[in-house]
Amino acid sequence: MINIIGFRYCRLGTANLDETVKFATDMIGLEVVGRENGAVYTRGDDRDHNICYFEGDPEDQTLGLEIDSSEELDGAESRLKALGLEVYRGSDDEAAARRCMGYLNFKDPSGNSIDLTVRPFASGRRYFPGRDAGIDEFSHIGLRVSDPREAEKFWSEVFNFRTSDWIGWSALMTFDAVHHRFALFPSDRPGIQHINFQVRETDDIMRSNYFLKNHQVRIQAGPGRHSLSGARFLYFYGPDDMIYEYSCGVRMIDQTWRARQFPVNDASFCAWGSRPDLSVLEGTDAAE
Repeated sequence: MINIIGFRYCRLGTANLDETVKFATDMIGLEVVGRENGAVYTRGDDRDHNICYFEGDPEDQTLGLEIDSSEELDGAESRLKALGLEVYRGSDDEAAARRCMGYLNFKDPSGNSIDLTVRPFASGRRYFPGRDAGIDEFSHIGLRVSDPREAEKFWSEVFNFRTSDWIGWSALMTFDAVHHRFALFPSDRPGIQHINFQVRETDDIMRSNYFLKNHQVRIQAGPGRHSLSGARFLYFYGPDDMIYEYSCGVRMIDQTWRARQFPVNDASFCAWGSRPDLSVLEGTDAAE
C-alpha cells in the first residue's frame, strides 16, 4: 500500500494568468510567494505553496500528495507500474519547479494527474494574506472521477485512504484524522472540482460571504453547514470556473469511525438548507 502523509499542492492551468493571480490574492486572500518560468506560486498556510498557477489549458490540473521517503517513492513507482499505469519520474529541475526533492507523476483510472512528492519544501516565514479571509490551511479537494465506486476502490486499496461517509455512491475519503481530504464527484471528465481552504471561525465565512457578494463574485453554495462533516462552508467561483471553498469546524475522526450512508438530497448536503447548483456538480444528483 502506498502511504500518503500529506496534502501539498494543486497545479492549475489558467487562460489568463494575471487575472487569476489577482483573484487569488484580492478575493481568496492567498499570498504570492514566487514567480518563475511562467508560473506563480501562492499559498494560504506555512507550506511553500498551495496552488501553482500557470498560463495554459484550464483543464491541465495536477494534485500533489506527499509520501515519506525516496525509498517509498521507489516502491510506489513499482506498485503503480504493476497495475499497468504509466508512471513518469521527474527530473531534478522538474522537482525544483514543484518545490520538492523528488516526485513521480501518474494518472489515476479516471485520468486525474497526480504527483507523489518526497520532501516538499516548507517556508521559512509565516503566511501573509492578500486579504484577511481568516485562512489557516489548504485542506481538501473535490476530485472528478468517471466511476465513484471504482475510484473509491482504487484510493482505498492502492493507497491508505479510507472512507469517512458516502453521499449516494460518492465517497468522502481521508488518510488522517480530518473527516475528508477527497470528495469524489462523478463526472465525464477528470480534474479538480473544487479547492478547499480552512478558515478559523464561522465569522470568517460570513465576512467573506458579504465581501465576495459586494465584489460581484458568484456564490456557488452557502453559507451552510455540511451534514456529513459538520463543517460550515461557503463555495464560490473563480476564474476558469474553478470552485473554491472556505470552511471551518470540520469533524475529526479516528480508526473507530464507521462510515455512514447519506442519500443525495438537500438535507444531506446542508443541515441549514443551502444547496449547490447540481448542474455544476456533474453526476452527483444522478448517483442515487
